[in-house]
Amino acid sequence: MKKTITILMLCLMFGCVTCFPAYAEEAADDELLQRIQKLEESQNLFILSGGWLDRITISGIIEAEAGYTDTDFNNPAEEDTDESNVDLATIELGIDAEITDHVNGHVLFLWEEGDGAVGLDEGFITIHGGDGFPVYLSAGKMYVPFGNFESTMISDPLTLELAETRESAVQVGFESEGFYGSAYVFNGDIDEAGEDSHIDNFGANAGFILENDNFCINAGVSYINNMLDSDGLGEWAEETMDTDGTELKDYVDGFGAHVIVNTGPVTFIGEYITMIDKPEFISDVPGIGFKGEKISAYNAEVAFTFDMAGKETTVGVGYQGTDDAGDFLPETRIIGSIGVGIFDSTTLALEYAHDEFENDDEVDIVTAQLAIEF
Repeated sequence: MKKTITILMLCLMFGCVTCFPAYAEEAADDELLQRIQKLEESQNLFILSGGWLDRITISGIIEAEAGYTDTDFNNPAEEDTDESNVDLATIELGIDAEITDHVNGHVLFLWEEGDGAVGLDEGFITIHGGDGFPVYLSAGKMYVPFGNFESTMISDPLTLELAETRESAVQVGFESEGFYGSAYVFNGDIDEAGEDSHIDNFGANAGFILENDNFCINAGVSYINNMLDSDGLGEWAEETMDTDGTELKDYVDGFGAHVIVNTGPVTFIGEYITMIDKPEFISDVPGIGFKGEKISAYNAEVAFTFDMAGKETTVGVGYQGTDDAGDFLPETRIIGSIGVGIFDSTTLALEYAHDEFENDDEVDIVTAQLAIEF
């Protein structure tokens, strides 16, 4: 009996001794497998991160300017002035993300001298059908496509100062075989008298681009149902209503047309923006309401690009103006500029502008600008 027990104990001990290394080896294999899995997960995370970063594009503009302004007032009671300054005029930082093959995101931050803080200038999502279905939908904060505002100058054209419109909007458009167009809706800041705040502002644009190796033309038209909601006119309209206690009777339709021609080294730019009707402000108080003027603006430029000492150089001249803008914008502007690409993505430019207003005030402005793009 004792011998049997002893044999059983020896067998048990032998089994434990022989099984332990197998168990230990299995545990080691499990630990190694877990480490491999963690390594694969981290590697996949790295690959995913790298792929995601490849879908993001960052771009920007930095502009530093030095300027001199001489103002000659027509009113003898006002003393003429002259000023000069150096400013960090503009900083733009844009981020574009390709979420999927059919979904993009765009964000643009902007800082301008005098504003004091970096602000969100644009931010919208675009869903598009790709090459097989050239239709897109964009939603968010954007500059709606009313006007074109192309220019070869440092200063913004008068058409832009009159009509540029930034709103939170929904836009549907297409681009196919050189033709393009879109329609959009938004809730503007200027409402009609007696109306609540609704999504009742809208507009549309259409045009075509025809190009080959030595020639390109871009021509189009645009419409908006309330031009008083533009960034420039909106401030004037709000101040007018706050001061006089009036309300806008009806929305003021706006129309724009542009043509841009590039032929070899020469570029021609022409644009016209106008109100279709005169704005009318009404009030419950007799004698306070009034009808404004039908304001319009135009821009005509020609520019020539050539090589100077191995540097790409562009020389441009322009004639701009407005009708019935009062002192809000110059009645005429004669402008010229020269810009030299001194390094890659680095431009040094000089501009001169002579403005004359309806009240015969005259302003001469000289601006030098150093700008980089990335």
